[in-house]
Amino acid sequence: MAGKLWTVTALVGALALPAIADDTVRNPLTDGETWDILRENVVGDAQVADGSTLFTVDAPYRANDAATVPVRIRQTDPDAFIRAATVVIDENPAPVAAELTFSQAMAPLDFEMRVRVERYSNVRVIAGTDDGLSMTGRFVKASGGCAAPASRDPEVALASMGEMKMRLFQNDARMSTPRREAQIMIRHPNYSGLQRDQVTQLFISAHFIDHMTVWQGEDLLFTLDGGISISENPVFRFSYTDNGATAFRVMATDTDGNTFERVLPKAADS
Repeated sequence: MAGKLWTVTALVGALALPAIADDTVRNPLTDGETWDILRENVVGDAQVADGSTLFTVDAPYRANDAATVPVRIRQTDPDAFIRAATVVIDENPAPVAAELTFSQAMAPLDFEMRVRVERYSNVRVIAGTDDGLSMTGRFVKASGGCAAPASRDPEVALASMGEMKMRLFQNDARMSTPRREAQIMIRHPNYSGLQRDQVTQLFISAHFIDHMTVWQGEDLLFTLDGGISISENPVFRFSYTDNGATAFRVMATDTDGNTFERVLPKAADS
């Protein structure tokens, strides 16, 4: 997976997630040459249908912080099973931000993450179902996200690297199945390779989470293969069908060869 992330690059040279402004009708995907260049490396020669009836992508028209842009994927067709999704930020140095796979417990999909956006760009999601690939997205006005300075001193960031926190939310009583909502945060600087040390002014080497797996008890929920476009201290918020397990298990690896694994007990509703 990591090879794809870097191949595409060569072609084009707090716990709570920020609220997404209700202005997404103003920022549909726009036409541009970049996707024409990226397309073959991302999806090959596969046909890609319009995904607007299958799912929506919520992202701000103008980002408050280019280094932590919230992107939410919400399934609108309850009869389909979205088993995979690729998040692409066309104008980023490494456009493929994340490649995700989902278990049936994640259906219907409602998944949110934070990404970096380096300059005005389409943020597109390509979803995979039994019927093939579908795509939709948003155009986001943001700049400088990949090179934005880290929020913490490097020594402090490395000292807390791998710490994880989880938050659970109230059950949705309107659902016929025991659907719940959770949020997982991992402490990691996720250095992009484009940031400078604020003291030495030298570039900080790229160092980021490249793979993550989340289980509910022994049952898989989702996996993620990520690149430099995932924000510092990654946060993921998602809905799932509760299987009665008492804890989540999270395993993540980074590009320096570190492995982080934690068991996160399911706490009381927040």
